[in-house]
Amino acid sequence: MQTKPSLLIVDDDPLIAESLSFALEPDFDIAVAESRASAMALLKSGKFTPALALIDLGLPPLPHLPTEGFRLVGDLLAYSAHIRVLVLTGQNEAANGRRARALGAAELVPKPCDPAHLKRQLFAALRGQNTETSAARDAQNYDLIGDSQPIRQLRAQIDTYASSMYPALIEGESGTGKERVAAALHHLSARAKQPFFALNCAAISANLVEPTLFGYAKGAFTGAASATSGYFEDAGEGTLFLDEIGELPLDLQPKLLRVLENGEFQRVGETQTRKSKARIIAATNRDLKAEVKAGRFRADLFHRLSVFSLQVPPLRDLGPDKLKLMEHYRTLLNHQSTNAQLPNRTGQADPQPVAQPFIIDHAAREAWLQYSFPGNVRELKNIVIRLTAKYAGYVVGVDELLQEFDTPAARDAILPPLQTLNPRADIESAVAASNAFSLDQKLAELELQYIDAAIAISQGSMTQAAKLLGLSRSTLYSRLDVLRPSQQPRP
Repeated sequence: MQTKPSLLIVDDDPLIAESLSFALEPDFDIAVAESRASAMALLKSGKFTPALALIDLGLPPLPHLPTEGFRLVGDLLAYSAHIRVLVLTGQNEAANGRRARALGAAELVPKPCDPAHLKRQLFAALRGQNTETSAARDAQNYDLIGDSQPIRQLRAQIDTYASSMYPALIEGESGTGKERVAAALHHLSARAKQPFFALNCAAISANLVEPTLFGYAKGAFTGAASATSGYFEDAGEGTLFLDEIGELPLDLQPKLLRVLENGEFQRVGETQTRKSKARIIAATNRDLKAEVKAGRFRADLFHRLSVFSLQVPPLRDLGPDKLKLMEHYRTLLNHQSTNAQLPNRTGQADPQPVAQPFIIDHAAREAWLQYSFPGNVRELKNIVIRLTAKYAGYVVGVDELLQEFDTPAARDAILPPLQTLNPRADIESAVAASNAFSLDQKLAELELQYIDAAIAISQGSMTQAAKLLGLSRSTLYSRLDVLRPSQQPRP
């Protein structure tokens, strides 16, 4: 029997969660969570690993704002870059949807959603995941893509540091490809034939980090039925990559420091000292120097980890390399989608028809080069996946491309520039259509647009949004109570 794909549904409305579960249960193995915290607790427990996630942006403690949903998109992709995240969006959430895509969401699902349409989108996302995974397996060249000065500098650092036995620290924003840099350091070294192990320190519960890294003895804790080795032993003389090292619990940092200094460690529940010969490569999107000053990261561990330091540049600084990356993923994904045998909704393999890649016209190329890609390479790759699915064999223009971008135009969707308003035309249009023009309604719509824009600019901070609007925080909440009562926090 074919195993059903695993799906995580995150929504704080029990009725919506139950309805979605009922409609999708025949085709998916489903787990439900009502908040970001409960969703991540479920994943970090190791009891459920989703291939897909369907999430609402409005989650507790402020369900009328998208802040928690945005954070959850990032958390899910930090847990596993292979999870395909779909976001439930309302009619007036165009900007929020685009922001979710920039953070790494694969697709948007409008509410209310038809169950049959939702299933098609989920299976399409699953096919995209399988295609991307296959493409990653086939990409045996660990060189970095691009010829810009920052990439040339990073490539030179990799060549210099790869053969060293000392630790390296890779710094950079989320989605810039830090794990690829770590893999390049490993595969260009004499350790290339040895194991390469990766652990995301943010994707595992704090109480599981130590036994996962160091192993444990039989009976060391409840459920330890047999002695088990950890990553340091399993990596042998290879490489151990510790992603999101800034999330490592403070009380565990001295034990990691000990391994870095002399290679010694102990399994949980043992007194026997063991030796590790693995090279440690760490990565972070945090400013570890600031974390040291704040007392959240040990200074001695930071200095030990950063014997070699590599800075992965954000995509906005790479100029024409944005086009090279687009062309790389377009070719790779088109090849995979043409030749791969991907599962259909029944779990069987369907032969894929020969497809032509999409093409972007000159104006769209200029727009691509000007876009800042706040989600970096992860966002670029997701955009290419969507364009491949939607426009294979067609020419993509600026209008189609801008639909995929998180740009100032997305804010314009909720806040039209004041000079474009035409009160006389609005009134005359209403009269011509024999409709009554309501000044109160028009002013309420305009007020809500400005409030939504201020919240978007403030990235969900109601205090900052109130300042931008010249209001007190309590007044802002009061106006939202009147303008959008259905989206206020549930009791």
